[in-house]
Amino acid sequence: MSKKKIDVLLHELVPRHLLLTKEETQELLNKYKIGLFNLPYMFEKDPVAIAIGAKEGDVVKIIRKSKTTVSFVNYYRYVKKEKV
Repeated sequence: MSKKKIDVLLHELVPRHLLLTKEETQELLNKYKIGLFNLPYMFEKDPVAIAIGAKEGDVVKIIRKSKTTVSFVNYYRYVKKEKV
């Protein structure tokens, strides 16, 4: 019996996720004067990380809808391997 594959990116509760390029990552770190390890983590085995092809060392931009004065809020996650 085969498992049915589901595209997690199509679920209504999953916000938009984008992989940043190395240049975009460097601009982000310079803008906030931080290092990669100052960002919150996202593990490589996260279903969304797998779906977008994120690997250890990548930075993911998450665009969430907001019900405040702005329409969208950007969040960033550093992708790392999960300790076993």
